[in-house]
Amino acid sequence: MPSTLPDGDPAPGDGALPESALSGLGHRPFGVYVHVPFCATRCGYCDFNTYTAVELEASLASPTSWLAAVRRELELAATVLGTPPPANTVFIGGGTPSLLGAPVLAEVLTAIQDTLGLAADAEVTTESNPESTSPAFFEAIRRAGYTRVSLGMQSAAPHVLKVLDRTHTPGRATAAAREAREAGFEHVNLDLIYGTPGEKDEDLARSLAAVLEAGVDHVSAYALIVEEGTALARRIARGDLPAPDDDVLADRYEQVDKALSAAGLHWYEVSNWATEPKAWCQHNLTYWNGADWWGVGPGAHSHVGGVRWWNVKHPARYAAVLAEGNSPAAARETLTDEDRHLERVMLRLRLADGLPLDVLSPEAQKEAHQAAAEDLLDKAALAGLNGRCVLTPKGRLLADAVIRRLT
Repeated sequence: MPSTLPDGDPAPGDGALPESALSGLGHRPFGVYVHVPFCATRCGYCDFNTYTAVELEASLASPTSWLAAVRRELELAATVLGTPPPANTVFIGGGTPSLLGAPVLAEVLTAIQDTLGLAADAEVTTESNPESTSPAFFEAIRRAGYTRVSLGMQSAAPHVLKVLDRTHTPGRATAAAREAREAGFEHVNLDLIYGTPGEKDEDLARSLAAVLEAGVDHVSAYALIVEEGTALARRIARGDLPAPDDDVLADRYEQVDKALSAAGLHWYEVSNWATEPKAWCQHNLTYWNGADWWGVGPGAHSHVGGVRWWNVKHPARYAAVLAEGNSPAAARETLTDEDRHLERVMLRLRLADGLPLDVLSPEAQKEAHQAAAEDLLDKAALAGLNGRCVLTPKGRLLADAVIRRLT
């Protein structure tokens, strides 16, 4: 089942935000995330807030009721924000947004434009499962205003896809990437997962070769995480599969970084590589830089001016609350200065641009210099005129440990 929501303070029924949160609105980048909770099947490793048709059958929740609720939440967002800044980025995620089809995805984007507005150069991304796309699909969403596509590939090895319970056939993801490019998408991402039980070096090498052959300008690669409550976790607990090995995961990361860097895709965030800065995912940079975004949909999280909230999870409950004229927020929290500092260090340190040294306490600055002596932070960047904490290749492998030291 999907992971549980965090605890928090009660959220007001009208969704109102304090003036302190709204005061800087428009001076920071503003993004819109839309969560699509529908999937054809559930992958064994996934604990996202997603549901199959069978799981939703008794609740009568459907893409139709979801779309109506999304429109209501967008109207609520426009009311709460007052004069909302036009969205610099839009990201439709899930779940499997491509299951909705191009006409519904076009309607979602139109609803955002009509309620919140879009910046003239807005980045508009949709995630897609390769099996629910086609040349006609890509052509239609490109005409609708989408500028970027992110495709879940995970692996080119059939036995790895089988362990992950992925339904697409090997080769379909890269074929879809080529179709997206032929439809006029300049920016196309492929997602990889490494460290799956049974994956060998040559399996990952084959996946990387396929990615590079597809000619995409962005790659996201993530170590497999075994989430509690998933089918994969149960298989590992029974001894049917071995747990991912940390040393193997580190070797796989180095393999990914070496292959992508040699091909001209360079890291700009620990798990993301791109051909050039204009190919960076601007929506994700909104998160990593602590800017503002409104998360629409069941289970979606939002952040505006230091206030964070998250919606009720089930699509039927989400639609019902909005139909009653109320905010779908389940709870919220107001970040303290300490919270915001911690998050700034955690997120900015993952970026290739790094973290300004002067935002750290004197004690943490000493830790930064010690980390540089251990080849975890770049010595030249730290010693520069505007000293910055930038992870070395070794530091990227131990990023969480470095973050703990600096906080």
